[in-house]
Amino acid sequence: MQLLHSLCRVPAPAGNEVALTRFVLDYVQREQANWQHQPTIIADERFQDCILLVFGQPRTAIFAHLDSIGFTVRYGRQLVRIGGPQAEAGYRLVGHDSQGDIDCTLTIDEETGELGYAFHRDIDRGTELTFYCDFRETDTTVQSCYLDNRLGVWNALRLCETLEHGIVAFSCWEEHGGGSVAYLAKYIHDTYGVRQALISDITWVTEGVHAGQGCAISLRDSLIPRRVYVDRIRTIAAQSGIPHQLEVEGSGGSDAKELQHAAAPWDWCFIGAPEDHVHSPDELVDKRDIASMLALYQVLMQEL
Repeated sequence: MQLLHSLCRVPAPAGNEVALTRFVLDYVQREQANWQHQPTIIADERFQDCILLVFGQPRTAIFAHLDSIGFTVRYGRQLVRIGGPQAEAGYRLVGHDSQGDIDCTLTIDEETGELGYAFHRDIDRGTELTFYCDFRETDTTVQSCYLDNRLGVWNALRLCETLEHGIVAFSCWEEHGGGSVAYLAKYIHDTYGVRQALISDITWVTEGVHAGQGCAISLRDSLIPRRVYVDRIRTIAAQSGIPHQLEVEGSGGSDAKELQHAAAPWDWCFIGAPEDHVHSPDELVDKRDIASMLALYQVLMQEL
């Protein structure tokens, strides 16, 4: 879990993913010699802060978003949300501006509900603040801020150790409206002819999806994937014997929304471990679900 711990500690709120992009690129450059197959690395101005790793003759692309939720400093010690973070007075927030490091506290106006911060000085407007990382590991669980989606990134990076054919796409902005998958998907489709995808992201513990019973294959959220593709995935998963659950939701979304709306005929399916305490500093995931997520992706990338 050391890699996951390191990923969770790198701040990357939507729109300012550059630190995590550099971390991932450094990791790939350092570790790829130990992988069974070496990828072509595509990371340049055409794709802003996104990264593509292309292995062999790809048939399927994996999308994992780098960014997280957070807050932006406004005026008069006000904060505005980046994405949909939980907000409770007293949450510890960190960041950096022109005057130095920041370690402050989230405040909530009791009358207006307006978000703000308590700090010994004013923070530069436009500064991003993220949850302080308190990474906790037990024999059975990991708990930290930003397991959504550092765990999806961890899954993709670990998958690279054995991946022979496929594309791993690290995207940006997912938590705050998306945007990057549109141009990544176009490039992948036009260059490699790939039109099927897996979304390496984290879902929720609910009344129907339980911690410790395997990763969740989402049959739908606010969007509905093509049933024939999802049925292929369900068949492969059933034959593999890897523990998994089926998820049905009417809300929520992921990088898949830009694939669904693309001009090209993309198939997609969201598969991820469920977490509790979503979008808080205390996101909690069972290690059995992490293990099943990686194992299922390994099988799917061979079979699809």
